[in-house]
Amino acid sequence: MILTGIDVVQVARLESALERWPRLAARLFTAEELRYAATRPRPAESLAARFAAKEATMKALGEGWPKVSWQDIEIVRGEGRPELRLTGRAAALAGDGRLAVSLAHDGGVAVAQVVLELP
Repeated sequence: MILTGIDVVQVARLESALERWPRLAARLFTAEELRYAATRPRPAESLAARFAAKEATMKALGEGWPKVSWQDIEIVRGEGRPELRLTGRAAALAGDGRLAVSLAHDGGVAVAQVVLELP
């Protein structure tokens, strides 16, 4: 069985929310995601793409926040492409499934698609 999730995020909207609520970044993103974004020319684009990937992952898993923690879904730098690292409830929902993620951002919008292949 193949399950998919997709999400789109306006970069400026996320950037504004992070400026308005300084503790929000630590709730939504892991320390590694925040470190990675800080090395990018436009950190807000990187974070918006990761937020979209977390939302898309929840859609593919069929469960969202608060049943799945934002911290249980991490987007890490893989072999030349982003990869998903799941822990906690997100990992339990995915089971032995294989995950793939694609991220993009352009024109002030970030998008992510997640594919979950269940055995």
